[in-house]
Amino acid sequence: MNMKFRLILMSFMQFFVWGAWLLTIGAYWFQNKQWPVGSFSAIFSTMGIASIFMPALTGIISDKWINAEKLYGIMHILGSITLFAIPMAPNPTVFFWLILLNMMFYMPTLSLSITVAYSALKGSGRDVVTDYPPIRTWGTVGFIAALWAVSLTHNETSANQFYIASAVALTLGIYAFSLPKCPPLLNRDQSKSLSEKLGLNAFSLFRSPRFAIFFAFSLLLGAALQLTNAYGDTYLHDFDKNPIYKDTIAVKYPAIIMSISQISETLFILAIPFFLRKFGIKYVMLFSMLAWVLRFGLFAYGNPADGLWMIILSCIVYGMAFDFFNISGSLFVETQAAPEIRGSAQGLFMMMVNGFGALFGSLISGAVIQEFFTNADGSKEWQGIWLSFAGYALVIAIIFPFVFRYKHNAALKHAIEHA
Repeated sequence: MNMKFRLILMSFMQFFVWGAWLLTIGAYWFQNKQWPVGSFSAIFSTMGIASIFMPALTGIISDKWINAEKLYGIMHILGSITLFAIPMAPNPTVFFWLILLNMMFYMPTLSLSITVAYSALKGSGRDVVTDYPPIRTWGTVGFIAALWAVSLTHNETSANQFYIASAVALTLGIYAFSLPKCPPLLNRDQSKSLSEKLGLNAFSLFRSPRFAIFFAFSLLLGAALQLTNAYGDTYLHDFDKNPIYKDTIAVKYPAIIMSISQISETLFILAIPFFLRKFGIKYVMLFSMLAWVLRFGLFAYGNPADGLWMIILSCIVYGMAFDFFNISGSLFVETQAAPEIRGSAQGLFMMMVNGFGALFGSLISGAVIQEFFTNADGSKEWQGIWLSFAGYALVIAIIFPFVFRYKHNAALKHAIEHA
């Protein structure tokens, strides 16, 4: 089998596993189990908790003791077991611990998949800069395919979404053992201290006001991402309670509507070079924040009938909101951090977005929704929820240009010109 196709298959299944339940777990929680919103907020915090320490830990293991492709396969097989067990959870507490265990197995595979792909491409004489991005794009296709599969089979509120994810995770885990060998590079880390291996030396960047402010906004934007992941699908499901919207396409297939966000994500990536060259990194980041305001504001006033265009436009805007900060942010880190800590600095950036940001966004949003936007009968004031989220993003967007300062150095200028 062609090497590139084998890696495409890996990337496709990698994100299919996640897409099968990530955006629809809210519908399962609220529509099927009807558990409280306060407990649900803790579910999305599991991604943040796992992201804080598990990728670094498995990175050390693959560097020193176990082939990366084997560790990758083991993690997916263990993740498959936990996914299969999740529907058996009798209460929110057990559900939380099972999801946390699954995230501890899944989150490290995001970085391990990159390690395996890079190693395989280099081993076959290919250029990772040219050949890896198209391979990674198939991961987004896998995520979209999973959303469509779960939606078209009407499993958005069913336990079957976890069984589907479990089956694909098991398949990927077994398949991983057939991938090219990626053995530990024992000599690479022997001279490094434990703090360097864990990427802790990158925390020295917080001494720089410029980086401290950047990482603070990374955390705040990471929180915004979790708000839309956690509540977007169940928001559309709740329109089912209104006879006017019951038979609309958005209510029947909400995951398909939400998948427009991922489609938009792939398209906005292509627009980033133009925006970077035209406006620069600072304003591209600001555009991302303003896009989050639009994302939430359009949800607040949209509906599945005559307001469907606002929901669809919100999903399209998501591509700008997600891509513009993540891509420009990683470029900022790459060109502004010292060469010897760039890898650790990128890890710290991801930790702030997917780790602490996810944790902050999940816990705070759950408490706010429970306290201010949940009625006595358990129904939610969705317009108030989305407007409060839009206000949150607007405050960030207003503050950002006044406090964020950076030097447009030669490395950054060169990166933008060649983006």
